Amino acid sequence: MTGEEKPLKGVLLVVAASFLFAVADALGKHLVMLYAAVLILAVRYAANLVLVTLTMWPRHRSALWHTRRTGLVVLRGLCLTLSSVTFLAALQAMPVAETVAIVYLTPVLVVLAAGPFLGEVVRPQGWIGALLGFAGVLLIARPGSGLETWGVALTLISAVLSAGYHLLTRALMRSETTMALMFHTALAGTVVFALMTAFLGIGTPPLTADVGLMLALGALTSLGHLCFTAAYREAPASTLAPVNYMHVAFATALGWLAFGQLPDAPGFAGMAAIAAAGLIAAWRPER
Repeated sequence: MTGEEKPLKGVLLVVAASFLFAVADALGKHLVMLYAAVLILAVRYAANLVLVTLTMWPRHRSALWHTRRTGLVVLRGLCLTLSSVTFLAALQAMPVAETVAIVYLTPVLVVLAAGPFLGEVVRPQGWIGALLGFAGVLLIARPGSGLETWGVALTLISAVLSAGYHLLTRALMRSETTMALMFHTALAGTVVFALMTAFLGIGTPPLTADVGLMLALGALTSLGHLCFTAAYREAPASTLAPVNYMHVAFATALGWLAFGQLPDAPGFAGMAAIAAAGLIAAWRPER
């Protein structure tokens, strides 16, 4: 650890980001029960694009959108865009806690896919984590759990797309700036969901108060990503990785408070298994 690192500050920033993401998840579930997912995400990504532009344009100007590997940058943005819509659609039928927990298969998928796609060595603990994570999903979505099959399927698709987003982030970090990646992600989501809304229609027109909630959703996710990014400047990834699972804890608490939904005992066991799978897959003995 260098003298400039502040582990406690990094941990607190990840806790804050996890809480903001969990609030956004609960808010997203509330909104998607009332309005079309593409409309909610069009407003959310537009708010995100405006915030990113307003905060970064004065200092960075045209560097904000300058990229070297534009095709991969756009593909990365599309992966997150599609992951967002499948996740929000899953929340229509799934409790918040179980949906968030299943999406946390993403770190395990990244570890496994980093071998063939990025040339990284997949260690034995990566395969152990994959098996444990799969067992966790089976516990959560077992027959008799009451979860909608299509909701579970959408959540798994969201996890796969999110893994693609993270793999592309790793591949692009050496050639692209963080601000350009943030800008193009927001731009891709805004364009895609604006076109989808224009093509599919907005469905039920939103009340003014609910438009405000959609804008708040964009602000929450933007602030969460800023906290998350700042955390990794303060502490090493190995320190912060376990703290990410506070997201699942916050989502469980908010799902219970807002919707009266609480996992049963096997569901809690499955969530714990997925969390353990992510930690095992990310573990490095030399650290």
